[in-house]
Amino acid sequence: METYKFKTTINCGSCVKAVTPHLNKLEGVEEWKVDTNNPDKVLEVKSDSLNAQQIKSTVEKAGFKAEQI
Repeated sequence: METYKFKTTINCGSCVKAVTPHLNKLEGVEEWKVDTNNPDKVLEVKSDSLNAQQIKSTVEKAGFKAEQI
């Protein structure tokens, strides 16, 4: 299983709510979480089958920026 980390603009509970359906709908995501207390608002995604670009595109479709770290 791969763990991907992204610096994002997901910075509050409402933002997490907005991105939740997009990440939950993405096939291949085993687990994900956003650390909104971290200054970089780190999104961590665990997946067996997705690559970083697919995850980044999904976050961007939800209206947020994501940069792999």
